[in-house]
Amino acid sequence: MQVLDADLQTKIGAELHRVEENTLYSSKAQYNASDRYSGRHVWLGVPAAALSAAAGAASFSGQWELVAGMMSIAVAILASLQTFMKPSEQASAHKAAGDQFLALRNDARVMREIKLPLLTDPQETVTALETLVKRQNDLNASSPQVARRDFERARNGIEGGEATNVIDAQGAKP
Repeated sequence: MQVLDADLQTKIGAELHRVEENTLYSSKAQYNASDRYSGRHVWLGVPAAALSAAAGAASFSGQWELVAGMMSIAVAILASLQTFMKPSEQASAHKAAGDQFLALRNDARVMREIKLPLLTDPQETVTALETLVKRQNDLNASSPQVARRDFERARNGIEGGEATNVIDAQGAKP
């Protein structure tokens, strides 16, 4: 049985590490953006619903016409912001991108940890690496842009151990 050249295997392993690291940061930043947009959806939607109900009730009282009108204007503003910003759609898009980055990270880790030592054909191995790198490049190009604060929060969380599996943190071997 032929074995991959050790130098090539080391270089491919290093590149797979890079894919894992980059996709980890990207996935966490996308999830942070999703959380932020989900929060905006709630903070715009809940007051709009409550004010809408209150304005409706106030409109039936002859004494509260001005208040009902002001609440109706506030509802219109909140509803317009919901329509313009589309926070629910933004949250879904960022979550989907985060899921895809995480899947790619997992695939790269499995290739590095499990498949790479078993591969013997250099061309097959390079092709498998190219496939993963192409997926990463495609995701980078097609994913929604994250805010700097989403990335910084991701970096701080990762450095704080949020993305570390227990088995990896302990250095345990099954």
